[in-house]
Amino acid sequence: MKKLFFLACFSLAISKANAQSFHGAKFDEKGAISTQELVSQIDGKDSLVTKVQGTVESVCKERGCWMKVKLNDGQSMRVTFKDYGFFVPKDITGKNVVFEGIAKVKTTSVKQLKHYAKDAGKSKEEIAKITEPESTGFCG
Repeated sequence: MKKLFFLACFSLAISKANAQSFHGAKFDEKGAISTQELVSQIDGKDSLVTKVQGTVESVCKERGCWMKVKLNDGQSMRVTFKDYGFFVPKDITGKNVVFEGIAKVKTTSVKQLKHYAKDAGKSKEEIAKITEPESTGFCG
């Protein structure tokens, strides 16, 4: 099974036309790595403290409590926010973001995957199809 990576964010910057919005503490975006670099840099490690730049694929429709960021291989990683310290706007799909935090790999339970699917607005039928845990990541 392919691994997906989660990154618990301490801070997030969203690029908008000629402006940026920050969520969490402001930080310097310089030195952010691509999602592809994240995948190669975390390989074989338990965790990695880093800044990552990527494109938002989807956002929690309930509160903006997580987002998925595209990886280059067609997969995505779920980004969560430490201690629910902040939420992101629910309309940032397709936006470029830079976030910083700790990436870790773990297995996500079926129960948690179903919760995420509900947050994403998936149908009851789609949620019922979730029957296996995923090798993913977590930040804490």
